[in-house]
Amino acid sequence: MGSQESHRLAQQFLEKLRSSAGPDEIASLCTPDIDWNIPGDSGALPWIGHKTGREAISDFIRDTKIMVESISFDIKEVLASDDRAVILGHVQSRISTTGKLIDSAFAIVLTFTDAKIASFLLLEDSFAVSMASRH
Repeated sequence: MGSQESHRLAQQFLEKLRSSAGPDEIASLCTPDIDWNIPGDSGALPWIGHKTGREAISDFIRDTKIMVESISFDIKEVLASDDRAVILGHVQSRISTTGKLIDSAFAIVLTFTDAKIASFLLLEDSFAVSMASRH
């Protein structure tokens, strides 16, 4: 794969996230054994932590639609190399159960195998996420 293909796959992933695509449709962009990692307080929200498999992304999509009110999701830049893409952006969202706001820059690092997302790493202000999710 080349950097243009990595960039295209990252853009496709973002388009699906922003659309009304269902969790399983988005998960179909991933390898069956995707390595899923959102470092942080794994007790704060169900999708935080290190997991394996498409269920991790399906659960993330399903749970965030229920538990988080999206205020803004701004992509600043997508950088790509032969088998990796880095998505830089800024997110504002409100945790439904607490009403608290998360306002954070983020980086999503995707790696690809056979034109599928093989790993997903989300780096964000994990302290802010933990504080917003706690009563």
